Amino acid sequence: MKALVKYRKGNGFVEIREVPVPIPEEGEVLIKVSACGICGSDIHILHDEFPNDPPVIMGHELAGTIAKVGSRVSDWSPGDRVVTELHTAACGECKLCRTGNQHICPAKRPLGSKTDGGFAEYIKVPERLLHKVPDNVELIDAAITEPTAICIHSILEFGKLKPGDFVAILGPGPIGLISALIAKRIGAGHIVIAGTNKDEAVRLRAVRKFGLDAVVNVEKENLRKVIDNLTAGIGVDVVIEASGSPAAINQAVQICCRQGSIIAIGLTQREQIPFRWNEAVIKETKIFMPFSSTWTSWELALQFLSERVIEAKKLTNRHPLEEWEEAFDDLENGRAIKTLLTV
Repeated sequence: MKALVKYRKGNGFVEIREVPVPIPEEGEVLIKVSACGICGSDIHILHDEFPNDPPVIMGHELAGTIAKVGSRVSDWSPGDRVVTELHTAACGECKLCRTGNQHICPAKRPLGSKTDGGFAEYIKVPERLLHKVPDNVELIDAAITEPTAICIHSILEFGKLKPGDFVAILGPGPIGLISALIAKRIGAGHIVIAGTNKDEAVRLRAVRKFGLDAVVNVEKENLRKVIDNLTAGIGVDVVIEASGSPAAINQAVQICCRQGSIIAIGLTQREQIPFRWNEAVIKETKIFMPFSSTWTSWELALQFLSERVIEAKKLTNRHPLEEWEEAFDDLENGRAIKTLLTV
C-alpha cells in the first residue's frame, strides 16, 4: 500500500513509499482510510521539530471504514464508519490512565509520530480508540474530528470557557478558527480573533465571514488598543493562544483582564521563551496548559460535526496523498486553513 513515511531523523526525509498492509491483531481493527488531515505537528515532524521515531507513517487525523477485525473484537464490524483517537500503547495501569487521562500516559505511543499513522491506505488501531461517525456526517469531513476534540478538551473541559465570556483568540489557523466556532456555539459574549499579514489572504478572509466582534491583523492594527476599546480598558476574560508565537503568548498576558484566563493550545518551536511572569502574577492570571484530547471530547466533537457547528467543507482543502508536498507547503505558508489528504 502507499504511505507517507518519515524514514529517518533530520529536516526532511519524508516520502511516499510502498509498505505492507498491516494485519490486525487481538483487539485491533484494520481501517481503510478515506482522508487524513495535516496537523501542525506533521509539519514539525517533517522538519524534525516534534518527537518522532522513524521510520514511521505520518498522520493522525483520520477517518475511514473498518475493513477487517482482529480476534476478540466484538463491538465493531467491517463496514462501520469510524474515527480513532491516537493514544496507542497507553498502559491502562498508571494513575493517569485509571483516572481517564490516557491521553497523557507516559507510555503512550501516538499515531503518526511514534506508531504508524493515517497517511496511508490502511491503518490498524486498538478497538478501544474508536468512535462511530454519525450517519449525517460525510466520512471525509469526519477527518477534522481530532482537531475539534483538541479544542473542546482545551477550552471547555480544561479551560472552562463559559457563556458570556469575552474571548480573544490569537492565531487564525484551524485550531483558532474551530475554537472560535465552539466559543460561539456555547454563547461566548464577545469573540475577537487576531492574525498577521501571512494570514490575511486566506485565514483572516475566511474568519471575517463568521460574524465575530472583531478580526485583527496585528501587523496593521494595535491589538491591545482594539481590546481596550472593546472592553473599556478592562481586558478579556479568556485568551485562547493558538499560534505558538512567543510575541502572541506575551501579548496574551497584556490583553487578559485581572483574574482572567489564558488557555495555551499552540506549541512553540523553542525550548524556552521570555514571559511576562510578574504581570501575570499581579493580575492573578489563571493559565491553563491542556494537551491532546479525551474520550468525552471526541464524542462532543462528533456531535458538533453532526449539528453543523463545525462545517469541514468551509475549513478544508482536499489533496490526494501524492500531492502531500504542495499541501504541506500551502499550510506552512498560510495559503490554506486546513488540508485533508485523501487516499
